[in-house]
Amino acid sequence: MRKITFLFVFVLILTSLSALAADRVITNGIDPWITAGKGMTFSDFSKNPIPAGFFCANSAPFAERVAYHGVPLATGVPGTLSKTDTIIQRLDDATFNRQGVAVTRIQVRALQFEGVAPINTSCGQFKVTVMLNGEQPITRMKIVRQSERGGIYVAPISVNVKIVFTPIGRNSTEALELYREFRFPPTMNAKWTFEAGRGATRHAGMVLVDTDADRQPDTYLPGTSNFAAGFAATPQGSREKQMAEITCHMYPDGAHCVCTAFCPVEAY
Repeated sequence: MRKITFLFVFVLILTSLSALAADRVITNGIDPWITAGKGMTFSDFSKNPIPAGFFCANSAPFAERVAYHGVPLATGVPGTLSKTDTIIQRLDDATFNRQGVAVTRIQVRALQFEGVAPINTSCGQFKVTVMLNGEQPITRMKIVRQSERGGIYVAPISVNVKIVFTPIGRNSTEALELYREFRFPPTMNAKWTFEAGRGATRHAGMVLVDTDADRQPDTYLPGTSNFAAGFAATPQGSREKQMAEITCHMYPDGAHCVCTAFCPVEAY
């Protein structure tokens, strides 16, 4: 009987130590994001107008706001990432130091959204879509652990995009392209937790994803890991599952607001 009790206690200690060690490291993986609509995500061309003559020979400068919503990314197995339209990859395992701080590199790997409505110009209407343009910059994410369950993170994001304007209702279907580099300042005090809350998109294994917005999955990315961005950590012993919070990346000419699960109803 003593042997069985000792063995049980020994296994329990090993399991606890293993869990503790695992909690010291956030493994690399992806963070799937869903873009919030209702005008929360937009480009404002008033400060940096699209030049005259862009849409046709006599078009005036375009200086209006364009609101977007996300377009779910195509995956090898349809629906694998639910309504995800943007993917950030954490490229490295991040180990917490004695101060509870860990660092990893991040990169935008997929992004696709479109205007909620066509834009009107003197040359007619155009559908607007946004996608990644070529190799993407790498920035650094600082992860701060505030409790056993999670904490906050700070992450500047850099992304190079192609904005495509496709004419509507005309014989010509030639699309026009505009290239922009967006440098989002760090998100301050954005929440994270080890365990995702309600409605979160999670996928343990590798996933085949469309990264160039042609609706054809083309690149294998790692799955999600033990890092759930956008969820506040619940108190120790709580069984409550948190809803995702909206995280907004702001820049001088617009914003990209996202959730790592179905956004609260006010975002649609």
